[in-house]
Amino acid sequence: MATQTIKMPDIGEGIAEVELVAWHVQVGDNVAEDQILADVMTDKATVEIPSHVAGRVISLDAAVGQVVAVGTEIIHIEVAGTAGNEAPRPDSLSLDALSLRAPTRNPGLPGSRVEPGMTNSSPVVGSTSADPGGLKPALQGSRAALTPPGSKPVAAPAVRRRAWELGIELTSVTGTGPAGRITQADLDAHAHPSGASPGKAASDPRYVQGTFEEMIPVIGLRRKIAQKMQEAKRRIPHFTYVEEIDVTELEDLRARLNTQYSASRGKLTLLPFLIRAIVLAVRDHPEVNARYDDEAAVVTRFAAVHLGLATQTSGGLMVPVIRHAETLDLWACAAEILRLAEAARSGKATREELSGSTLTVTSLGPLAGIAHTPVINHPEVAIIGPNRIVERPMLRGGLVVARKMMNVSSSFDHRVVDGMNAAEFIQQIRGYLECPGTLLVG
Repeated sequence: MATQTIKMPDIGEGIAEVELVAWHVQVGDNVAEDQILADVMTDKATVEIPSHVAGRVISLDAAVGQVVAVGTEIIHIEVAGTAGNEAPRPDSLSLDALSLRAPTRNPGLPGSRVEPGMTNSSPVVGSTSADPGGLKPALQGSRAALTPPGSKPVAAPAVRRRAWELGIELTSVTGTGPAGRITQADLDAHAHPSGASPGKAASDPRYVQGTFEEMIPVIGLRRKIAQKMQEAKRRIPHFTYVEEIDVTELEDLRARLNTQYSASRGKLTLLPFLIRAIVLAVRDHPEVNARYDDEAAVVTRFAAVHLGLATQTSGGLMVPVIRHAETLDLWACAAEILRLAEAARSGKATREELSGSTLTVTSLGPLAGIAHTPVINHPEVAIIGPNRIVERPMLRGGLVVARKMMNVSSSFDHRVVDGMNAAEFIQQIRGYLECPGTLLVG
């Protein structure tokens, strides 16, 4: 028998490292040639790593959530043959041998969707000298420990303060946290051994003490989202502008178009109208349809409007891109919105469909509230978000009438877009939406 080492392949596009988000095999499993071994995530997509040999897994050398450099050994497989006839060990695989798909939730996380054939293994973090692969579960409940006499109890400052307020000596408290750490729940249990707080019935399920704690590693798509948001807020000086828009005529027009054409062309939501208004306004304000290179201090403006559409999926926020939105009419835009949203939510969006946006629209639909402060999709310089439509009494021509009102929230990179330019841009969008016939002739 011989041992075959599989290294992290070169995925291309200058990618030097990836994050391991799931193992599909375990030590001792028999694998076939071309069987998927693991999922790794780049900035844009999840890539499936296949096996180029058949054999038995003898070690996994990287942990879920670990960032792995290209060329790093990730798995050892025992194959038939002698050491002298050991199969070649390629350091990289061609892109044709790798399967790319949109990021999905890690099956190791609670509530995640498990793909067919995936191993629903627990998330693991860290490693020890006895476990060089770092593959032992790190989230294990520690056994309760009473603080030894003469040693300092392990507890957070908030726990120490509350113990002092309750008159409890921490040395007398049994700690159930990691390494015997004393938690708030331990104080409650020590102060009220019966399990009920004073004045509340122990048998009443409405007043049962909560002692459950859950540690969830931030890995995969959720880590990418966190890094992206942190980078955007760290680099970009945001300023937010909110404007109120009367969409009564727009909603009337939308209802009439849906009544007449929905059966043959599809149903129109608000978004295609907003996107068309953005496309028309960008012609006079090209500074908002741009990307800013922080390192080179260069702003690149684009004639093409590649509109990012922030989409909530089961795995987190993704931004598929409507290519050349300036070329689409209302119905074509609506169809593309539906297609991209479905691709993102089903995990079938390609890398090209998830990159290259020049301006982003974000919407929470009926949950949008009255206003919000959207975070710019770095390295873009602007983001626009419609809020909930609310019917309110408004004064028109000296009369109080019911009107459908909607706020539009927007954020801009103040290094690139001046406040005056941002306000003019949003006011132009407002003009188009309040007089929707102009959207059809512009």
